[in-house]
Amino acid sequence: FAKLNQGIRYVQGMNEILAPIFYVFRNDPDEDSSSHAEADAFFCFVELLSGFRDFYCQQLDNSVVGIRSAITRLSQLVKKHDEELWRHLEITTKVNPQFYAFRWITLLLTQEFSFFDCLHIWDALLSDPEGPLESLLGICCAMLVLVRRRLIAGDFTSNMKLLQHYPTTNISHLLYVANKLRSKMLV
Repeated sequence: FAKLNQGIRYVQGMNEILAPIFYVFRNDPDEDSSSHAEADAFFCFVELLSGFRDFYCQQLDNSVVGIRSAITRLSQLVKKHDEELWRHLEITTKVNPQFYAFRWITLLLTQEFSFFDCLHIWDALLSDPEGPLESLLGICCAMLVLVRRRLIAGDFTSNMKLLQHYPTTNISHLLYVANKLRSKMLV
């Protein structure tokens, strides 16, 4: 990957993104397909990261395509869906989205949920006709909405702890809430 993308090179955590892809290919019941798991996983990894590549390039952090732009979009989504929650997080308790969303977005939620829950989430991300980023931001927004009551009751320290150690969640319900929030955006 680093040879193909010299401007990015390896970034810590990319292995977390590759692992689910490799797992799925390696565990294909078709032995012929699973024997090519490494090559297939690499191809899909490169394709997946092509949509997120700019998030890993420090020179682009503050650009329209950089990670800060994606984090700002998430903040705007939260504000649009629940201004009270947004205000409490960003103004009252000063929990800026960079403090938790950087990891959520750059690692595609692989550190927030169990491995098999991530596979379920990734099914939604990768099957979204609008692309995985839109789905990812919607899921991140839904994650905040699902713990809203605890966040509103919390201060900086408790909210940071909650968002950096997201609680066990019913993934089907999380995806349902994310889709519901998205359908509200279309109305």
